[in-house]
Amino acid sequence: MNAIDTIFYVLVLLFSIVIHEVSHGFMAEYFGDNTARNAGRLTLNPIRHLDLFGSVILPIILIVVRAPFLFGWAKPVPYNPDNLRNLRWGTFFVAFAGVLSNIFLALVFGLIIRFSFNFSLSENFYFVTSTIVLVNLALAIFNLVPIPPLDGSKILFSLLPGQASAFQKFMERYGFALLLFFIAFFSEYLFPIISFLYIAFTGLAI
Repeated sequence: MNAIDTIFYVLVLLFSIVIHEVSHGFMAEYFGDNTARNAGRLTLNPIRHLDLFGSVILPIILIVVRAPFLFGWAKPVPYNPDNLRNLRWGTFFVAFAGVLSNIFLALVFGLIIRFSFNFSLSENFYFVTSTIVLVNLALAIFNLVPIPPLDGSKILFSLLPGQASAFQKFMERYGFALLLFFIAFFSEYLFPIISFLYIAFTGLAI
């Protein structure tokens, strides 16, 4: 992959992550918490969300080592769960909002690809749209992994009974180490899911 393509991939990832994070903030606001708005984080300005390692360095490393898919993160949009009208379902939907935003972007651009087959469009068009689909699917599926601090853990914890608090505390305490272990040894198993959804959305194989 040349330098221009690498920069483009990182930019697509960055803006997809920003949309992901802003979606968390808007959903929290819907459930009664204005923390993100008061912090000035309900904006698509990437500078307000940039995490140097998660938004830039890690994606470039993954591209260089030819990882099976691309992912990263931004600074989390702040929210106060104590302000939510419904703690359990507010937490669930705030966490799921980010994933849903990426699935929505992947679906929209996937359908654009699927319904443009009959037009003579350039290879650059398909490169751009397919990159958006692939990056957003990778973000959505990766974030559904139930390991803190990923959204999947918050979704899981919001559904577990109160008796599972010890398990939650254990996962939150060792979440970062578990996440690194997962990335190193198990992240490749997400690729078949991403590939299946990519084909379903676009009608094309990766």
